[in-house]
Amino acid sequence: MTENRKYKKTLIACYIGYVTQAIAANFAPLLFLTFQSSYGIGLDKIALIPLAFYLTQFLIDLAATKFVDKIGYRFCVISSQVLSAAGLVLLTVLPELIPAPFLGILIAVVLYAMGSGLIEVLISPIVEACPFKNKEGMMSLLHSFYCWGAVGVVLGSTFFFAVFGVENWKILTLIWAAVPLYNAFNFINCPIERLTEEGESMRPGQLFKLPLFWLLILLMACSGASEASMAQWASAFTESAMGVSKTVGDLAGPCLFAAFMGISRSLYGKMSGKLNLTKTMLACGALCAICYLTASLSALPIIGLSGCALCGFSVGIMWPGTISISSRKCPKGGTAMFAFLALAGDLGSTVGPAMVGGISDMAGGNLQIGLLTATIFPIILVLGLFVLNRKFKEQKR
Repeated sequence: MTENRKYKKTLIACYIGYVTQAIAANFAPLLFLTFQSSYGIGLDKIALIPLAFYLTQFLIDLAATKFVDKIGYRFCVISSQVLSAAGLVLLTVLPELIPAPFLGILIAVVLYAMGSGLIEVLISPIVEACPFKNKEGMMSLLHSFYCWGAVGVVLGSTFFFAVFGVENWKILTLIWAAVPLYNAFNFINCPIERLTEEGESMRPGQLFKLPLFWLLILLMACSGASEASMAQWASAFTESAMGVSKTVGDLAGPCLFAAFMGISRSLYGKMSGKLNLTKTMLACGALCAICYLTASLSALPIIGLSGCALCGFSVGIMWPGTISISSRKCPKGGTAMFAFLALAGDLGSTVGPAMVGGISDMAGGNLQIGLLTATIFPIILVLGLFVLNRKFKEQKR
C-alpha cells in the first residue's frame, strides 16, 4: 500500500503530462484567425502549422527508438515538459522579435511539438513500469486525461476570450505554459522505473521479425485513424450538417467528441476488472463503424451529430487498449515497441483525416462521402482483433 502511494506521484505527473499534450495539440488552432489578422499571415501558411506540429511529433516518435533508453526516462520526460513550456512561451514573443512572424510561430510550434512527441512515447511505458495492479484500467484512465485536457483547453479558452477578449491571447498562452512548467518539477521528484531490465528489451530489428508486432502496428494505425478521422473533421461536419457558426461547431463537434471519448476511457478505467479487453475493443470497433455509417448516411443533422459524439465514445478504448494488449502480448518490447506504436498511431492520425478530406474534395466537397470511406478503419481493427485472438493465444500475467 505504501509502495502504491509512492507511485501515485508518478501517476499524477503522467496525468498532467497528457493534459500538457492536449494543450500543445489543441490550443494553437484556436488562434489561427488571430494569427492571420495580427501578423498578416495567409491561410496557406497557417495550414502549415498543424503539418509542422504533427511532422515534428512523428519524427520524435521515430528518433525516440534510438535515444530514450540511452539517455534515460527521467531526463527525457522532464525535457518533454520544459520543451512544451518553452514553445508556448516563445509563441507569445518570437513572432514580434524576428522579422518574419510566421517563422517565429513555426519555431515555437516545433519546440512544443518535440515535447508532445516525447510525452506520447514516454508516458505510457512509465505508467506500465509502475507496480500497479489492473494495468489495463490504469492505462485507459491515464489516456482519458488527454480527452479532458482537450475539453478544458477548448472550453477554458472560449470562456477566456469571451470575458477578456481574444486580443489578450498571450496572457492565456502563458497560463497554459505554466502547466508543463509545474509538471517538470513533478517528474524531478517522482519515482520512475525501467520498463525492462537493461539489455532485456527487444531491439527494433528483433521486433521487425515478429508477425505479432506488425499486427499490433496495424491495430494502432487503425486506432489512430478511427479517432482522428472524425475528431479532425467534427467541427466542419457539424457546421455543414447543422448550419451553425464556427464557435458552436467547435463546441458541439470536437468538444463533444472529446468529452465522450474521455467518458469512455474513464468508465473502462473503473470497470476494467470486470471486462475482457479484447471483447470490449471488438464491441467498440463495431460501434465505431456504426457511428461512421450513421454520421455519413443520415439525412437528419441531429442524428449525424449523435453519430459523431458516439464515435468519440467508441474510439476511446482503442488507443490505450492496443497499448495494453501490446504490453501483455509482447512484454519484452520495451521502449522501442512503445515508440513504434506511437509512430503507427500518429501515421493513422495523419492518413485517416487526409483521406477523408481528399475523398470529400473529389466528391464535390461532400464531407459525408469522405466520412463514409473512413468506416474501413474500425472494420480493419475488428478483423485484426479476430486474427490476434485466433493466431496468438492470450498470455496471462
